[in-house]
Amino acid sequence: MIKAARNSRSADTERKPKMSATLKLTHKAIGVEVRRGTYDIVVDGERVGSLEMNDTIEIPIEAGHHTLQVRNGRNSSRTLTFDAAEGQVAAFRCTGKRFLPIFLVSFVVPRLALSLRPE
Repeated sequence: MIKAARNSRSADTERKPKMSATLKLTHKAIGVEVRRGTYDIVVDGERVGSLEMNDTIEIPIEAGHHTLQVRNGRNSSRTLTFDAAEGQVAAFRCTGKRFLPIFLVSFVVPRLALSLRPE
């Protein structure tokens, strides 16, 4: 049993550290935006920060495959998936400004309320 404990410790010390990438998110709209306010940033199902109107945030993330969503109360964006390579900056832009038909449907389908797009 002691031998097994030694092996697990040596395996932990031999693991390579995860390299990081950067997630850059901008909340900017041109013209009038009805859904203003602070957006919560959700990466891989966990809240990692918040973003104010006309602001940009950079968050360090591990390199690899991730999911991204922004939320404001019951309103949210669709969940996007992206890959971030070591040292890469994955840039996205989010806004609450939507075309009128999508804006109206978003009252019934809240995940259409916010727009999230790669830059």
